[in-house]
Amino acid sequence: MPEPAPTPDFIRLTQPLPDLAAWTACFRDADIPVLADTADALEAMREREDDVDANLIGEMIADDPLMTLKVMAYGARNRPARVVTEPETVTSTLVMMGISPFFRAFGPQPILEDLLADRPEALAGLKQVLRRARRAANFALSFAVHRVDPDAAIIHQAALLHDFAEMLLWCHAPDLALAIRDAQRADPTLRSSTEQRKSLHVELLDLQHALMLEWHLPDLLVRITDDKQAKHPNVQCVMLGVRLARHTAAGWDNAAIPDDVNDVAHLLNLSTTATLSLLRGLDG
Repeated sequence: MPEPAPTPDFIRLTQPLPDLAAWTACFRDADIPVLADTADALEAMREREDDVDANLIGEMIADDPLMTLKVMAYGARNRPARVVTEPETVTSTLVMMGISPFFRAFGPQPILEDLLADRPEALAGLKQVLRRARRAANFALSFAVHRVDPDAAIIHQAALLHDFAEMLLWCHAPDLALAIRDAQRADPTLRSSTEQRKSLHVELLDLQHALMLEWHLPDLLVRITDDKQAKHPNVQCVMLGVRLARHTAAGWDNAAIPDDVNDVAHLLNLSTTATLSLLRGLDG
């Protein structure tokens, strides 16, 4: 059995920070927990380090948005000066690092389920966000592959990380995350950005953008994750994947889905009937 991961003193915020700069500084330096399955898989791979490669580790990490974020942030901050082209995916980051240095840099990981063991409702809320991220990434990747987009891998990763600031909020400020969720459940017309500004003094998209810059994440990843670049097809792949994952989280009866289908049909140059059939097949 692998040794248990150390239990660091995680930040647990119960009150909002004053502004974007304070939130950015707080989350920039906070450790990021990972799913228990990821931590277990990492330890199993560590025991047979000579038999694993970047692709195998990358495939395992790709199921965990938080571990994906953690590796990308570490790789961007520790890129050797000799590496001229910045790695844009987890796999290319692992290739840059090397397998042995990766295992040295990433010892036994703090586990998300342990961190939020005293907040089961928050843990459930975060796991919903993680499931939504995986579905969004699956949709976005399929759109990119259909379009024969050369950036398909980074489009998948961008969709997976699209809501990472919300994930970090659930990790480090679960009571605030629950309050925002409850407010939106009480008033379905309430815009997320409005409630975030009220409860956090910041919008999560702004916080996310600031963190990506602080961590020096790849420029292409930053651009593709920026909803303000909505006219670009690769950004549309991400945005539509995220929208569909949100609107179909509880089934395919949401009133917004016909608009989503129309937009995807336009992006992929398909009929709406063919598009709906494609989407249902992807979700199956």
